[in-house]
Amino acid sequence: MRCTLALSALAGALACAPAAAPPLPSPTATTVTTSSSKPRVELVADDANRRIDVVVGGRPFTSYIYPAVLKKPVLFPIRTATGLVVTRGWPLEPRPGERVDHPHHVGLWLNYENVNGLDFWNNSDAIKPENASKMGTIVHRSAIPTSGDGEGSLDVTADWVDAQGKVLLHERTRYVFRAAGNVRAIDRTTTLTAAEQPVAFPDAKDGMLGLRVRRELELPSTKAEVFTDASGRATPVPVLNNEGVTGNYHTSEGVEGEAAWGTRGRWASLSGVVEGQPVTIAILDHPRNVGFPTYWHARGYGLFAANPLGQKIFSNGKQELGFALAAGQSTTFRYRVLIVSGAMTPASIEQEYADFAASAQ
Repeated sequence: MRCTLALSALAGALACAPAAAPPLPSPTATTVTTSSSKPRVELVADDANRRIDVVVGGRPFTSYIYPAVLKKPVLFPIRTATGLVVTRGWPLEPRPGERVDHPHHVGLWLNYENVNGLDFWNNSDAIKPENASKMGTIVHRSAIPTSGDGEGSLDVTADWVDAQGKVLLHERTRYVFRAAGNVRAIDRTTTLTAAEQPVAFPDAKDGMLGLRVRRELELPSTKAEVFTDASGRATPVPVLNNEGVTGNYHTSEGVEGEAAWGTRGRWASLSGVVEGQPVTIAILDHPRNVGFPTYWHARGYGLFAANPLGQKIFSNGKQELGFALAAGQSTTFRYRVLIVSGAMTPASIEQEYADFAASAQ
């Protein structure tokens, strides 16, 4: 029987993936399996601690969290089927040897750098008080968790507000969490509706679906860099010890490594080795999304993001989207994130993409 997520086909592709170049071990060293029985996906609400845990077969997968210390709800941490955490721990759960830049990069999230002039992406507790009026916050409102066999879902509502609490956008998001064998998947479908006034999303670099990964999944770096946002805030990213750093990007268009940044594609993957185990993360863009195919805001230091709205930035001014919503108008963003304990070939990801693109999102 063929599932909505083509996990059985994926497992076959993984098992016969060709060997990767050194220093990565051969993908065939990892046996990727699926099972005819569907593991129970439980969603457990903990209102007191402002979180909903997602548990697969009794083992933690991820958590939807909305603590007061964050300026947006996020999924954090995210684990593989074997229990390896793929997300950076800092600033919530710091680990030795991690980068400590960009405190707003936490887990998996969705927001944007310029919404009617307000910066939602870069907001965090590190923002100076004099700049708070320039920032936006996403406020969690409600959640309905549903458990099931093989998949569970979470329906949430939130508001995108300014520093005074005025609502710019209403958000409705549905997460679907799936599990089979060594594959975990997260579908995020987010509908944004302009509240009482038009909402503009001028082309900007920082957006929209973002994931910050652990040190081992970064790309090896030989130089320090400084990254500046649209407001001129500079963030230095130093050179660290590259021992154990094995990450590499690959896009649907065949672009690899650091060159993936600022290019377009239907999907992109990030692969590496964590604690001796091959790991692959793939983000799939849906053809019904505005700005499809997305630009990849994929940095070597561990930010893996899809930004369909920043066309002017990534094309060096050759294109401009200038996306906007009239009052009461809505748009929907649809993404699938695959977290695989093993290696994936481009052909196997393309098969998953075809399945996702055909889905009635």
